[in-house]
Amino acid sequence: MVALLLGLMFTFLFLGFPLMFAMIIAPLAVLIREFPVIQPMLITQQTIAGVSPYTLLAVPMFIFAADIMSTGETADRLLDMVDKFVGHMSGGLAITTGATCTLFGAISGSTQATLVAVGKTMHKKMSEAGYDISHTLALLMSSANIALLIPPSITMIMYAVVTGTSVGELFIAGIGPGIIVFLLFATFDYIYAKIKKIPTTEKATWGERFESIKRAIWPLGFPIIVLGGFYTGIFSPTEAAAVSVLYAALIELFIFKSVKFKELPDIALSTGVVTATVFILVAGGQAFSWVITFAQIPQMLTSGVLGADPSATFVLFAISIFFFVSCMFVDSIPVILILTPIFYPVAMKAGVDPIHLGLIATMQAGIGAITPPFGCNIFTASAVFDEDFITVVKGVWPYMLLFVSASILMVLFPSLALFFRDLVY
Repeated sequence: MVALLLGLMFTFLFLGFPLMFAMIIAPLAVLIREFPVIQPMLITQQTIAGVSPYTLLAVPMFIFAADIMSTGETADRLLDMVDKFVGHMSGGLAITTGATCTLFGAISGSTQATLVAVGKTMHKKMSEAGYDISHTLALLMSSANIALLIPPSITMIMYAVVTGTSVGELFIAGIGPGIIVFLLFATFDYIYAKIKKIPTTEKATWGERFESIKRAIWPLGFPIIVLGGFYTGIFSPTEAAAVSVLYAALIELFIFKSVKFKELPDIALSTGVVTATVFILVAGGQAFSWVITFAQIPQMLTSGVLGADPSATFVLFAISIFFFVSCMFVDSIPVILILTPIFYPVAMKAGVDPIHLGLIATMQAGIGAITPPFGCNIFTASAVFDEDFITVVKGVWPYMLLFVSASILMVLFPSLALFFRDLVY
């Protein structure tokens, strides 16, 4: 049964069918062949149920807010502020890039938006400062993935929809791993700049620093208002997403005046296309999830692959490998939708905290997205910056190893991964 399901999926993908088609037709074929007494129309019901959860309303709104801000000045103002504080250090420009990606991730929740918004300025700036183009692209791709961990995270929202876990707990738990990954990157960038003798910039005065803070005060207010309101109970995650759109529109349209009203339809159209793609995958993922659950494939996996009584640590390492390899070939959202229903029951039986599992799955999505040959951020960077594949992947290995190291730490030390969650909840 498992061989039939996976064989059909890979066959459809190899023949060039859309991923959504493979996610629906493959489980439908298994259902008809293995369970002929079950009405196939149930697949239709499940696809509709997949896009019914109220929490999913947050996704298009966070995407819309990110699109507005990436069109405007938010990223540039954040970059200028961070640069004024750390730009004079060894590796300061690279650390500025990583820190700004982390901050913008706390605003947008989207790796692609972060990569484009920060990269359009720093790509040229770092090259002019003496950084190798491959290193620059690797830093941008890798730092943009911190947006998967720092709330609000669209990947985490998808995991919460599939598993029914708390979005709030996932968001707050992601802060710690996100900071750890950034610090690892910053340490490497400092050492790299020392070895390569990358020149530093002139140290900014405190007057210039305070001026940069004034210019960035509105973007910095975004996580305070949106996430602060969410965690204090003023509004729900979905309402927080709506507030994010309003806040992004206010600062870019009326305060910065960097986005014009006539640009909003095109921005909204771009958001609609991305949202439609995501929701089609969510619908297909629900159909896939229902069939594998009905067929008891997770139970087969438990006994056949993980053994009779696997430990929580062993389960997390096994899940990490599956998610990592899958995200090398496919975007994180369909991987979350397909693999989470398979491994979630196994992990719960082994005593894994569902929030811990969500963090580990999200981290593997980040690692897979920058791993050759098919990591999705590789092709995004190649298209956005017009660079060939070899140039893009050449410098990614140190960052990938640092990401893997952070992931291993999160698996071995759950209290480290869940520090902020345990502190708040």
